[in-house]
Amino acid sequence: MLGVMEQGRANFDPGGAGIVLATVTVSCIGVGALIGWGAGNVGYGVLCGAIAGVPAGVGAVYWQYRGTL
Repeated sequence: MLGVMEQGRANFDPGGAGIVLATVTVSCIGVGALIGWGAGNVGYGVLCGAIAGVPAGVGAVYWQYRGTL
């Protein structure tokens, strides 16, 4: 007979963490570019989106994998 499997902690997946980080960061850059385009300067929008996107991406990775380590 098969034994009952214990439900353990989820595994940390570095590839998945990288995808989450990149997705959130690029999304923030895109939103910043749209806001900058509407304000008349796409470059500043991209810069502000990148500045906001990096901590947002790190926070998203932390939130996604907070119980694995």
